Amino acid sequence: MTGAGSCIQIAVIGPSSATDGEIRAAEEIGGILAEHGAILISGGLGGVMEASCRGAKKKGGITVGILPHTGSGNPHLTVQVRTGLSHARNIVVVESADSVVAVGGAHGTLSEIAIALKTGKPVFGYRSWDIGGVEPCTTPADAALRALDAARR
Repeated sequence: MTGAGSCIQIAVIGPSSATDGEIRAAEEIGGILAEHGAILISGGLGGVMEASCRGAKKKGGITVGILPHTGSGNPHLTVQVRTGLSHARNIVVVESADSVVAVGGAHGTLSEIAIALKTGKPVFGYRSWDIGGVEPCTTPADAALRALDAARR
């Protein structure tokens, strides 16, 4: 996946209308990814996306938002990629990552999971869709650390 000297990029995906538990989990995951030097990729909007970016930024991490429109994303983004692609940007989110962490999930999350599985990206789910190919994780830390390990392979 990643070559020698390259940065690990991990997508954190999940709903923009997230529960308090999903928000806390996403923020924890973002922080752990940043502590391990990974670049966090997200859809750049609110909910799980914003919480994961907030967690990463608190730990000094780099966050990239692949936005569906040409406006601004959440305030915790280091880089904003304004695509104008609407939901099609989900492909760019997944293809930009070495592995994927799904937290919770609505239909957009499901589409990103499907893209990841179709393209052979490892997917780790915390309270997310229970479908073949998604590795269920018991804690946010478990999801983050397993995604980091998979991205390094």
